[in-house]
Amino acid sequence: MTDIDARTHPPTPPPPSAELRAALSEAGLSARVTAPDADAQNPVRITLLSPTDARQLARLIRTGTKRTLKAARTLREICEGYRIGLPGLRVEQGRITLGPIRIDDAARLARLLDAVPQATEQPSTTVDATTVKTLLVHAFPQATGGGTLSVSVRENTADLLDLGSIDARTARRLIRALQF
Repeated sequence: MTDIDARTHPPTPPPPSAELRAALSEAGLSARVTAPDADAQNPVRITLLSPTDARQLARLIRTGTKRTLKAARTLREICEGYRIGLPGLRVEQGRITLGPIRIDDAARLARLLDAVPQATEQPSTTVDATTVKTLLVHAFPQATGGGTLSVSVRENTADLLDLGSIDARTARRLIRALQF
């Protein structure tokens, strides 16, 4: 291979099965990892694990997601303190899903993120879902230093919005914004 070939053809990454096999081995877990063939699109299989190895694997996964789980827990506690209900808040696939939120709770969250001056807060004022969605979409990036949040209006339930998911880093920025 020439120097030009090395620069134009990056090395191919190892197949997912080899990567998983190496990670399990490094963790001291004994499990056979197989893939039907070398194609990276085929499912990877892990043979049965002993109960001890299964527990260790679960601990390793939890350790890897510890920061995300902690951010989700802290965010839930802060929102509860502000009486903002996020019953669907959960960690999924390494991200924090905020889930459904009532319109009045979403409006309160938007105000806390400085979307609406606090002086204009009037509990008797009814706000519509589209207005609150717009407020959150604009306030969220400013409060979190560029983080984004998908917000959608539920068609069948007029008093609910659906909030998307955020990564742990954005969640920590949101937490800081809500703490001050």
